[in-house]
Amino acid sequence: MLVSLIDTLYMLLFILILARMVLSFTQGGLYHPVGRTIFNITEPLLAPIRSFLPPMGGIDFSPIILFLALGLIRSVLVSLLG
Repeated sequence: MLVSLIDTLYMLLFILILARMVLSFTQGGLYHPVGRTIFNITEPLLAPIRSFLPPMGGIDFSPIILFLALGLIRSVLVSLLG
């Protein structure tokens, strides 16, 4: 039960972060109400990562770091509970 909740939350966050990455390439995507909601949900997770990453030529690697961190957290929690 708890493992499926963790998996569902992980997948939801994964989809939201992926959607944000796609929206960042579209013209005005983050200004649409749905895009704004996705931004508001994902920004608190991405901003702390961005604060310690050095500038890398205009490419934002924070979503990749967050994907890795979420995957690691998910794996640890599932192994502890399963």
